[in-house]
Amino acid sequence: MPWLLLAGAGVGLALSAWGLLEDRGERHVLSAETAAIVGDRVIRRVDYERVLAGVERDRRGPIDDATRRHVLERMIDEELLVQQALALGLAAADRRVRGELVSGLVDSVVSEADVELPTTAEIEQHYRESAELFSRPGRLRVESLFFSDRGRAEAARARLTAGDDSSRVAQALADRDLAEVPDALLPLAKLRDYLGPTAIEALAGQGLEAWSEPLEAADGFRLVRVLEREAQTTPPLAEVEPLVRQDLVRHRGDQALRRYLDSLRTETRIELNETIFSPVSPATPATPQP
Repeated sequence: MPWLLLAGAGVGLALSAWGLLEDRGERHVLSAETAAIVGDRVIRRVDYERVLAGVERDRRGPIDDATRRHVLERMIDEELLVQQALALGLAAADRRVRGELVSGLVDSVVSEADVELPTTAEIEQHYRESAELFSRPGRLRVESLFFSDRGRAEAARARLTAGDDSSRVAQALADRDLAEVPDALLPLAKLRDYLGPTAIEALAGQGLEAWSEPLEAADGFRLVRVLEREAQTTPPLAEVEPLVRQDLVRHRGDQALRRYLDSLRTETRIELNETIFSPVSPATPATPQP
């Protein structure tokens, strides 16, 4: 009887070995679209050829079979490392890895929205709906006088409001301005560099030719007045069409990403621990007066 058991075991081992060999042989029969298989992952031939094309560009010439095999081996090494990193949970624990994964997926989703070029009608509609994005900001031409102390600034304003010429007042009372404002129409953002935010706020509602009150500056005080004001303008589409097209592509990418995230939220179980948020405290009842 023992020899029958041994014979049966031998047959079983032979069948198992044959089965393993047959499976292994089948694994080597890969489709024309496959460059290699690493575990359960497929390295697509199109991806392999894309990497090869990059190597050829870098070397500025054709590459031999040894280099082709070396490139594929490096791609296999990379896939092995990626699989091991995922198995170790680095995608969940390492902020840098998570950020790169998120960035790569976002780029993939957004790039799919860029496949179809915007039509002329879509560009025109986006221009009409978002005209304020392409408008040129208003510009001001201003005059500014700088004073190292408030007393001389107030004395100068009294003379200016009485009709005295600003050049004579500046010569008599003003100090040298290290940030002298150019005598030209400038956008508010540029004027802020010269005058600071306090003066810009004062100019917002100030009429033409009227001198401001003394305004605190970095090293003293300023008097400013608006000499010329140019309103915000919206250029015709022909002048800003490249900007409109670029913004429309960005907008479509944002919409595609939002739809993708909404679908993931629909398909994925999500629960929030509401206890981590501060509860809204009830209104304190008023104390009754005697």
